[in-house]
Amino acid sequence: MIDADGYRANVGIVLANGRGQVLWARRVGRNGWQFPQGGIGHEETPEEALYRELNEELGLKPQHVEVVGSTRDWLRYDLPRRYMRRNSRPLCVGQKQIWYLLKLVSHESNVCLDTWDKPEFDRWEWVDYWYPPYQVIFFKRDVYWHALSELAPLLFPGLPMPPRPPAKSRNKVAR
Repeated sequence: MIDADGYRANVGIVLANGRGQVLWARRVGRNGWQFPQGGIGHEETPEEALYRELNEELGLKPQHVEVVGSTRDWLRYDLPRRYMRRNSRPLCVGQKQIWYLLKLVSHESNVCLDTWDKPEFDRWEWVDYWYPPYQVIFFKRDVYWHALSELAPLLFPGLPMPPRPPAKSRNKVAR
């Protein structure tokens, strides 16, 4: 679903384990790594999309996770021109996302990347909570930083944040 401003509604999923690490996954056929995420359907709430995407991309069911929290508002990023599908109508200029922080409450062996016909990911690993904003593709870095910064106090109360990724590689985050 693309809004009047050209942003596709989406959910982002930060899945943490009991050690405060987060699940980081590699896109099929690419060397790009990211958090699980996906579009919100026309008749779907963000929470319904969260559970659908969690199952489609990671094979996890609601009983496998605990929702710790979510971002207060939409976080937006713009797609670089070379990533826009110019022949699509309406034109998608970027994504607006509600981010969810989940804690895995089942065994990690429940993560299964090939439960659907077209898997999104071919590999996953646990990484340090602050690793992704420094490693994700450049145009998502500010959104990742903002989402993790807003959600961090729910996992790590009182812990100081590390420095932001370098400004030259950041994209503007609109709220």
